[in-house]
Amino acid sequence: MDKKPLIIIAGPTATGKTKYSIEFAKRHNGSVISADSMQVYRGMDIGSAKITPEEMQGIPHYLVDILDPSEDFNVAVFCEKAKAAIDDIYEKGRLPMVVGGTGFYIRALLYGADFSYGEEDEAYREKLTEYAKVNGETALHERLKAVDPVAAEEIHPNNVKRVIRALEFYKVTGRPISEHNEAMHQKESEYDFTYFVITDERAKIYEGIDKRVDMMFESGLYDEVKRLYDMGLRRGTTSMQGIGYKEVLDAIEGITTIDEAREIIKRDTRHFAKRQLTWFKREKEVVWVDKAALSYDDEKILQFMDERILRATPSE
Repeated sequence: MDKKPLIIIAGPTATGKTKYSIEFAKRHNGSVISADSMQVYRGMDIGSAKITPEEMQGIPHYLVDILDPSEDFNVAVFCEKAKAAIDDIYEKGRLPMVVGGTGFYIRALLYGADFSYGEEDEAYREKLTEYAKVNGETALHERLKAVDPVAAEEIHPNNVKRVIRALEFYKVTGRPISEHNEAMHQKESEYDFTYFVITDERAKIYEGIDKRVDMMFESGLYDEVKRLYDMGLRRGTTSMQGIGYKEVLDAIEGITTIDEAREIIKRDTRHFAKRQLTWFKREKEVVWVDKAALSYDDEKILQFMDERILRATPSE
C-alpha cells in the first residue's frame, strides 16, 4: 500500500514556523494541523501566540480553538484528533501539514505510541501529585532525573503531569519511559513524510523570544490570564501549565510581581527552546532549514523547502 504524503514544519519557538507554513501551504495546496499543546484552547490567544484568522490567509487550520480551557489535552487526544484531521484533508484533495513545536506529539503521530502501557497506579499518581505540592515541582523533577535522565532532559519541571506520567511508567513497567519512546521511534511510519525543522542562531532565537514576550504583555497577556483566573482556572488545570500562564497566575496571586513574571517567562521560554532543539536533533530523517545559512531570505528558504519536497516525490 502506498503511503500518503505528510509535511511536518517544526522547530523551536519564535523561528517563524507560522509564517513559513502559510506560504508553503499556498504553494502546495496545504491544510495545517497545529501541533501545539496550547493553541487548542479557546480564549487562550495571546500567551499561546495563536495564529489569527488574518494570518491564516484562507488556509484551513485544524486543532486550533477546539477545547475549553477547563478540558484536558494530551498526546493521546492529539493523535486521535490529528489523524481524523489528516483523513479529512486527504478527502478534500489537499496536502496535510503538521505545524508546531511539540516534538513529542509529532513523534507519536508519525510512529505511533502505546498509550495503554498496562496497569496504572492511581494511588502512586496521587502520592506524586501531593509530593509536588508539598516539596515543589523541582524536587519531583529530581526524582525523575534519578531514574530517567533522558526523559528529565526532555520534560520541563513545570510540566508536572508529564513528569508524573514518566515516574508512574517507571514504577509500573520497571523501564524508563525514554527507552519506551525510543523503541516506538524505531517503528516505520505509516506516512510518506518530509520533516522540516526551522532553526536559527541561538542568539537570534533568544532575541526573538524576548521580543515576543514583551509583545504579549503589550497585547494584554495579564488581562487574558486574569479573565481565565476569574473563570476559576488555576495552576492545576492542564491549560494553565503552559509557559506564560502559570507565571502570570503567580503575579495575580501575589507570589511574584508582574515584572518578575515577565522575566521568568523569557527565561523559561529560552530554556524550552533549548530543549526543543535537543529533541529535534534526536529525530531521524529531519531536514534542517537553517535561516542564517539561507541569508534570512524568505524566498530562498521556501525554495529550499520546495526542492526537498520535489526531490522526495517520485516522478510520474
